[in-house]
Amino acid sequence: MGVAHELGLEPQMRPVRPRALFEFFAPWGPIDPRDNPARPDSPLHGPWPDLVFASGRVTVPYLRAIKRLSGGKTFTVFLQDPHIGPKAADLIWVPEHDRLRGENVLVTLTSPHHMRPSVLAEARQSPDPRFAHLPQPRVGMVLGGPSGAHRFEARDIAALCDMAREILASGQGLMVTPSRRTPSELMDALRGAIAESGSAARAFIWDGTGGNPYAQILAQASALVVTADSVNMVGEAVSTGVPVFIYEPTGGAAKMSGFLEKLVGAGALRRLPDQRAQGWSLERWDYPPVDATVIIAAEVVKRYRAFRGM
Repeated sequence: MGVAHELGLEPQMRPVRPRALFEFFAPWGPIDPRDNPARPDSPLHGPWPDLVFASGRVTVPYLRAIKRLSGGKTFTVFLQDPHIGPKAADLIWVPEHDRLRGENVLVTLTSPHHMRPSVLAEARQSPDPRFAHLPQPRVGMVLGGPSGAHRFEARDIAALCDMAREILASGQGLMVTPSRRTPSELMDALRGAIAESGSAARAFIWDGTGGNPYAQILAQASALVVTADSVNMVGEAVSTGVPVFIYEPTGGAAKMSGFLEKLVGAGALRRLPDQRAQGWSLERWDYPPVDATVIIAAEVVKRYRAFRGM
């Protein structure tokens, strides 16, 4: 959606939900027969689009079907590795840590996302009243959760609580947003640490009620603290152009470490001190925002024009 919006498009959404057998055989197998394009409720019901985006391995058979049914006239774009090689679409995007390469494969360091500059600008113009009173500068704390490679152990919870206390002790405002994966133990500990600090009036923690303040927090923050368990969260953070500090939970993976190291080399983020270290400060620095969405959108335009002979 972020790439489509960058192109100025308002695409139709066609969710694909094949039954278990056909999901199992994706991306190699056929579409689910109940999604026969002759059926009005099929995600493949015509007319055939000029341009189609797909993502997720279960969509690959559907993408190939659209290409075939349109007589090859639809320009197809696949985001992420389709796992059947570069012939899956006219243009494929993959992040650097994926291995797929080819003439029609575009590779970028970060992932596309919908946190466009226009979205952030609108958020700055209409501050969320829930934390509009917080003092400046404000630090956004973006929290993920356990993943295949990372764990949030007691020492990680303690370290993040210490960071929250130090941010508040410095007089800055603090905005905290969890994700669906964030452990309740971490959120409970953070609430307790902030209450005990005596600076609760300078902090906001989203409790899951009301609108999701994620875009507002990215837009209002003078600096961001992000947990390193999600490539997407990190990519959205470095697209803002504000200093990004990474906290790496227990565990880790070579792909994530390499990804973070390249962003450190690009000047977009810095690793926080080891969780056992005491004392740290939020420095300020400038860097060009890292935004793969613009690069991908430009490549779509270039390839689409060539495909159409324009």
